[in-house]
Amino acid sequence: MAKTLGPVRRAFAPWDDPSATPLIRFEAITKRFGDFTAIDNVSLDIYEREFFALLGPSGCGKTTLMRMLAGFETPTEGRVLLDGEDISQVPPHKRPVNMMFQSYALFPHMSVADNIAFGLKQDGLPAGDIKARVEEMLSLVKLEPFARRRPDQLSGGQRQRVALARSLAKRPKVLLLDEPLGALDKKLREETQFELMDLQEKLGMTFLIVTHDQEEAMTVADRIAVMNHGSFEQIDPPSVIYEQPNSRYVADFIGDVNLLDGALETRGGARVFSSKALSNPLPVMPPDDTPDGSACIAIRPEKLSVSLTEPEQADGLAMLKGTVWDIAYMGDVSIFHVRLSDEVCTGQDKDETVPVLRATIANTTRLVERPIAWDDAVWVTWQADAAVVLPR
Repeated sequence: MAKTLGPVRRAFAPWDDPSATPLIRFEAITKRFGDFTAIDNVSLDIYEREFFALLGPSGCGKTTLMRMLAGFETPTEGRVLLDGEDISQVPPHKRPVNMMFQSYALFPHMSVADNIAFGLKQDGLPAGDIKARVEEMLSLVKLEPFARRRPDQLSGGQRQRVALARSLAKRPKVLLLDEPLGALDKKLREETQFELMDLQEKLGMTFLIVTHDQEEAMTVADRIAVMNHGSFEQIDPPSVIYEQPNSRYVADFIGDVNLLDGALETRGGARVFSSKALSNPLPVMPPDDTPDGSACIAIRPEKLSVSLTEPEQADGLAMLKGTVWDIAYMGDVSIFHVRLSDEVCTGQDKDETVPVLRATIANTTRLVERPIAWDDAVWVTWQADAAVVLPR
């Protein structure tokens, strides 16, 4: 039996419950713009209270899918269901869905409080209810002292909070977030990600975020759908997407990864990976039903160890010899680029590039002198179960 990831402790996982009813269902959705197919026959279930992320590069169809839920686009084929009701033909203003745009789209001539109140006034709520709801939203996003200011008197992070409060003021069943943090600097973006998570949990609301930022999706989402050319490559929780990608595309798109091409073989009852770039077969632990043949292995940089001395041989330990090609000191970690040595790359054609492995090593002690330097001969090792076997 192949070794697999242990269970991740979590109390919320309705997608694993066959009896759970999804709040949102995209049912065999296709969207064409003339001859171009933006969404190609996809189906997806999203559950109540879930923080769901659509992740992918520009042009993959993630925003088009969100806009169909918001009502700004109509499916060419298929249905969009919300709480069991087909809303494909329901106009945007009649859907219990609200959208926070990347640009925030705040009214520059209105105060913070008036921006938040705008949608409530459009719905004809009594003045007393509007005042109470605005105060509630200002408290929720911690902007009470800024209620009378205009957007141009706020920082980027504060404007983002106003847009969020306005989107939440109408208490929609689903909040749609279109690249909501793209305009913020890195540190503020990271802080706001956790604030969004806390806010979503406090409100018990369903959030759907569209982003091309892998770290953002990994941080905030309960599940991620990785998109490519209008289709889903993989839909899973972040830990599964990262540790058990189902394709080379997903492994390469999410985080840093080392990819080696070769063949999966069975030798003496053990599974090994061989390649002309390697002097000896490497032990691997794929699922039992993985057939022999052409394959690729993916190893995350943080799973690798780098040492100046040759480690002792051990069952389940993969090792390669190489030379330190480059080093990046990042403070908390050092990144080593190790070029496999020529004697290791047996059969390597002269016009082929010798593989370079990327290893991320935590700096657990203060560095005065780096023990491993440029051009040092080193050994790179990892446990067999750290390598994910993927079809080529």
